Amino acid sequence: MFDIFDVLALIGGLCLFLFGMNVMGDGLERRAGNGLKALLGRLTNSKIKGFLTGVGVTAVIQSSSATTVMVVGFVNSKVMTLRQSIGVIMGANIGTTVTAWVLSLGGISSDNFFMTLLKPSSFTPILALIGIGFTMFSKSSKKKDVGTILLGFATLMFGMDAMSDAVAGLAQVPEFQNLFLLFTNPLLGVLVGALVTAIIQSSSASVGILQALSVTGAVSYSAAIPIIMGQNIGTCVTALLSSIGATKNAKRASLIHLIFNFLGTAIWLTVFVIVSNLLKPVILSESATYFGIAVCHSLFNILCTVVLLPASSLLEKIAYKLVPEGDAPEKVVELDERLLATPAIAIEQSCHLAAKMAVEAVESFRLSIKAIGEYTPELAERVRTIEGDTDHYEDVLGTYLTKLSKSQVSDEDSATVTKLLKAIGDFERISDHAVNVVEAAEELREKDIEFSAAARAELGVLSAALEEILALTESAFVNNDLGVAYDVEPLEEVVDDIKNALRNNHIVRLQDGSCTVETGFVWSDLLTNFERVSDHCSNIAVGLIDEREQTMNAHEAVKSLKEGNSRYNEKYEEYSKKYSIKMLEATK
Repeated sequence: MFDIFDVLALIGGLCLFLFGMNVMGDGLERRAGNGLKALLGRLTNSKIKGFLTGVGVTAVIQSSSATTVMVVGFVNSKVMTLRQSIGVIMGANIGTTVTAWVLSLGGISSDNFFMTLLKPSSFTPILALIGIGFTMFSKSSKKKDVGTILLGFATLMFGMDAMSDAVAGLAQVPEFQNLFLLFTNPLLGVLVGALVTAIIQSSSASVGILQALSVTGAVSYSAAIPIIMGQNIGTCVTALLSSIGATKNAKRASLIHLIFNFLGTAIWLTVFVIVSNLLKPVILSESATYFGIAVCHSLFNILCTVVLLPASSLLEKIAYKLVPEGDAPEKVVELDERLLATPAIAIEQSCHLAAKMAVEAVESFRLSIKAIGEYTPELAERVRTIEGDTDHYEDVLGTYLTKLSKSQVSDEDSATVTKLLKAIGDFERISDHAVNVVEAAEELREKDIEFSAAARAELGVLSAALEEILALTESAFVNNDLGVAYDVEPLEEVVDDIKNALRNNHIVRLQDGSCTVETGFVWSDLLTNFERVSDHCSNIAVGLIDEREQTMNAHEAVKSLKEGNSRYNEKYEEYSKKYSIKMLEATK
């Protein structure tokens, strides 16, 4: 008989099953981070490539809901077009069927030793032991992630066994058998499947629950198939919820997911009703098995894709009809919080925005240097506009990266987050100094002050050195080029030497009367801003080196760059000759 203790065991098993699936999925996402970036980076408008990408990504992370939410985030951030998203969404439905096949191993029943070894109850204890060993004793983030995946899988399978054992007693309960007789009504079966999946927000989990219930023998194929069809509709809830507040294209992507599953269910449910009523195949009255449910789940999703993939353009048109274009321009979404669920992808998007910030910050200082000799109001306004943009980027990136750092990320990704958080502050300060230089140029213009010919020549040398160190820093950061990053520090030291020489030369000019005190104030401000910009360039380059070598100590990184480094000494000598103030003095 089925009693209260069986109910408690069922609840416990279900909780273990859902928890294990969640833990395993998180671990798979972290380990597959770079692979996901590579797969999604090769996306084109090809339906087949998009479809295969959807299959691959979902097969790896084992959640069509997670894949679809990612897609909504990509479309929302304009990383992916709506057309590209359609194939990925369809492929996700097939990729998620892998879980049912893994769970079907629990239905193996044989006295053969080798067949018994394939049963999860035989090998999951070993996986759990390896997983706990990696998780507790390994310092490597990769091994810890592998341990998390193994523990998640073992927990999932233990939960599955617990559910199966708990519901075994239901086979003798007439009310339970009558309940599944009701589900032989196709519409009711679809409704139940949709509701259960919408509540737990995982079609893989709801299929697993159905497989566990199949051990009672009360679940016939005529009841299981409509429930499986309904599960595809229920899994759309996650994407629909994630599209709230998103751009119109993101909303269209989530609607395409719903339309695809709804139409697929409607088409094949109609076929199912006709076949079951006219032909009355014997198999429909037989009890469903773990393996049989996995076959039905895969076959249904494959058939839906075969019918609707060629009609993807039609789905796109329907989505545009349901969510028409508006007159008001949509707000640009630079970083979508939906992507925080997939840290590797979120970091990739953060890197893109930080690179954009870097390019603009460097451009602002180049323009400010130009403004000293060729000032125009338009040039000054452009520098101030960029400074406002970089302030915005720092705010957006800082908030996003702080949230991302609270997620479970790998050591490698954590180092990247730290690098970005440091770099965006330096780039924002570079744009601030650009405004300061423009203000100095405006002061020269308003007070009708001019530097002496010697001062202008010296400033030209310092400006050229700043132009190069900015170019090196931008290239190193945007391209993540460690070789270029190593060249920044020796040039930064040369800039310091030039600044000191220029300050001393200015004192001499003050003494011989060729320079005024009023000019000296502007001169000092320019030198200070130029030097500080080179310091920020050094910080950014050292951050790149620190991330790669994981020294976690900027001072140690700089020290190791200078001491006993022949390349550093060679580059320092090269830059010293290239930007020599003594050469200017010799030509006076």
